[in-house]
Amino acid sequence: MGRCEDASTVRRIWGIVLAALLLGGVAVALVQGRDDGGTATTTVRGVIGSEKAEFFADPEVIEALAERGFEVRTDSVGSWAMDGVDMAGYDFAFPSSQGPAQELAARAESPGAPLRPFYSPLVVLARGAAAEVLAAEGLATLADEHRGLLAMEPFLAAVGDGRAWGDLAGADPQDGLAGALYVSSTDPLTSNSGALYLAAASYVENDGTVVADAEGVERVTPLLRALVQVQGTQQPSSDGPFRDFVSGIGNPLVLAYESQIGSLLMAGQDPGDVVVLYPDTTVSSDHTLVPLSEEGRELGQLLTEDSELRRLAVRHGFRPQGATAEFTEAAGEHVAYLDAGLAGVRQAPPPTTDVLRQLAERATGRSEGN
Repeated sequence: MGRCEDASTVRRIWGIVLAALLLGGVAVALVQGRDDGGTATTTVRGVIGSEKAEFFADPEVIEALAERGFEVRTDSVGSWAMDGVDMAGYDFAFPSSQGPAQELAARAESPGAPLRPFYSPLVVLARGAAAEVLAAEGLATLADEHRGLLAMEPFLAAVGDGRAWGDLAGADPQDGLAGALYVSSTDPLTSNSGALYLAAASYVENDGTVVADAEGVERVTPLLRALVQVQGTQQPSSDGPFRDFVSGIGNPLVLAYESQIGSLLMAGQDPGDVVVLYPDTTVSSDHTLVPLSEEGRELGQLLTEDSELRRLAVRHGFRPQGATAEFTEAAGEHVAYLDAGLAGVRQAPPPTTDVLRQLAERATGRSEGN
């Protein structure tokens, strides 16, 4: 009996010791988990214009957001196609201008007003030979080897009249200057850049006034159709045409955001034989975040106010709202391509969202009776 009791006692003692060791191990693991773990993050999901995809995919942006408590996951959709997206499960929508943002905000139970963290002017990217021919014809002026202004009124008149590259002195087919004269743009019914191109063109065609009624729509429709229908099938967002152009394929003139070429330059990449033509009449793209949850609103405030995130936005070519010094300083190293002061550029007010949609429908031929 004594030996059995001793054995039982030993087993109980070892059981207590093992339990203590296990509990101690769990405690150590918990302490180590607290010490070694990073900042807790809240995952937010958003629908964005494709031109912001690289910004949100930037490892430094991801790290900066994580340090501030956010993991951001995004889906890219053309800004003017966002109204067809089911926003259930998303924390924010981030189109490239105020028009689609206002529509989204109107139908969403938003916890706050839309925010505009940054903006970007539209530019026309041209091959060097194309820019020189346009300048010789008075359709552009060159301020530098890689920078100038597109003279919108005479250029739009030339496209509206159906002129071809072959009609312009010095245009060599071996430089790709053959066929119809036009700027490759995106589908204005899905893409913000394509819609804003029509907004600027309609302002010029309407004698420097915003199209605001049916009469104005009728007046500018022939030109807008000429600008769009000469292109054939248009891409749904700005990322595709830009990548085609910098790869050396496609039309010698392509519509882009300044941020796209700015991001390339600030990353230290050589854009090669590219001339950045700022339209002398344009409509800037106000990238506008629509909060769909409280977390989405907090993210929008960070992008707008946080100095590090603003710096990273500049590195991707965007101009932060409310200050010019950040972009001016960064663009100073690339003045051969970028004009921080937008000298000679007139900002045209855009039409209302309803009118701009009518213009896009007329231009593409996708409206009743047209």
